[in-house]
Amino acid sequence: MKTFLWAAALVSMPLSVAAQGDVDAGEKAFRQCQTCHVVVNDAGETLAGKKAKTGPNLYGIADKPAGSEEGFKYSKSLEAAGEAGLTWSEDDFVAYVQDPTGFLKGYLEDDGARGKMSFKVRKEQDAHDLWAYLSSLGADS
Repeated sequence: MKTFLWAAALVSMPLSVAAQGDVDAGEKAFRQCQTCHVVVNDAGETLAGKKAKTGPNLYGIADKPAGSEEGFKYSKSLEAAGEAGLTWSEDDFVAYVQDPTGFLKGYLEDDGARGKMSFKVRKEQDAHDLWAYLSSLGADS
């Protein structure tokens, strides 16, 4: 059932939204995220954000297993998603940041699933832009 729902969502997505986002627009959109998140590389340099610690460090998020940032206390549902094999792809990231709890409920097929992140990115294109920006700051950039 889960696979069918995600496939139906992808098929209904306009092609223009499926394209990778804009790094510059993502940097601007990240201003909303820096209240809780930071991007700090392995050398300890802050690449984005204001040293916030409410949310996990987003450095190297692309293809990173969900719920795996060392030292951060995730919700049990996000940890379960990571244990079930969720690694952050653009599609999953975009769906998650637009509705964190809804995404976890669907991914885990559990109506009781909950995430800690209450903020929702309103526009899908902003979510794609955020992905592009965060990916540009990652370990492989």
